[in-house]
Amino acid sequence: MNAIDSAPAAVSSGARPWRRLADWLFNRRGREPAPVRLTQRRIFLLPTRYGLFFALVLLVMLGGSINYSLSLGFVLTFLLASMTLVSMVHAFRNLVGLEVSITPAGRAFAGDTARFDATFVNPRRLPRYSVAIAHPAGSVQSTDCPGSGAGVCMLRIPAPSRGRLFPGRLTVFTRHPLGLFYAWSYVEPDRAAVVYPRPEAVAAPLPAGGTGEEGQRTGMLDGQDDFEGLRRWKPGDAPQRIAWKAVARGQGLLTKRFVAEAGARAWFDWNDTPASLGEEGRLSRLARWVIDADAAGMTFGLRLPGRVLAPASGEAQREAALEALALHGSHR
Repeated sequence: MNAIDSAPAAVSSGARPWRRLADWLFNRRGREPAPVRLTQRRIFLLPTRYGLFFALVLLVMLGGSINYSLSLGFVLTFLLASMTLVSMVHAFRNLVGLEVSITPAGRAFAGDTARFDATFVNPRRLPRYSVAIAHPAGSVQSTDCPGSGAGVCMLRIPAPSRGRLFPGRLTVFTRHPLGLFYAWSYVEPDRAAVVYPRPEAVAAPLPAGGTGEEGQRTGMLDGQDDFEGLRRWKPGDAPQRIAWKAVARGQGLLTKRFVAEAGARAWFDWNDTPASLGEEGRLSRLARWVIDADAAGMTFGLRLPGRVLAPASGEAQREAALEALALHGSHR
């Protein structure tokens, strides 16, 4: 092995003790089931920059009082110092004993932000004020927790790709009551949001039909009944379906799209999507078909490599189909 090949190993081995020290110092536990209770050993405390500046002011006041023998100066200095110590205790008490739960809320598509609800349960009678939670990406939210009650705030976390999205390590912190001390703790919940594939931007025509369990062709999805919207014109479209008003507005050739009556049944098959789109492109097209079919009130099934979703309709079927597309591939 040459020097270049051995350099990364040397760097990683040199960094490993520091990582172990940081894990021990900050009590990193990895993902934990909810709720996570903030015990005394999980909470850390440091002065803020305002706290450091305030301490410097107290030192100047103490020096002036000693130099000029100012009795009232001593009284004021020690009074402010005692308030500082009391604020430190309150900052620590504001977090200790809280129970933190992080749960996904709503659905998210790749490229959007996933929403998580952060719930702080306060088992004690004393209220907790200005309890905040932060994600490394920059999302920060705060709430108050009444005595023997709970406070809820919402986090938005970037979801760059489909699959399961864990929120990662989050920081629960407070600067209550005076902003002189920063008390914080780390939580890493084991609850994940399911991020769906982003639907295809330009809606491709729904497949003409599918094959039923007994080899019977099912009803057509594209029909004559209800106007669904516009799509890009392609060779073979009937001239009477061209949206001439859109052409006059300079939007290009668009074709009016109609769907069959509610209750039509179809299969959305992985093999019906062109391989040239790639894996993510094929999933995006299937996601678009699922959303469009659900909006039309249709009954549909889904066939993916290694998984078949029986035909059904409604919100539950839509969410099940989108989740199957999001989790396609065992590595996700």
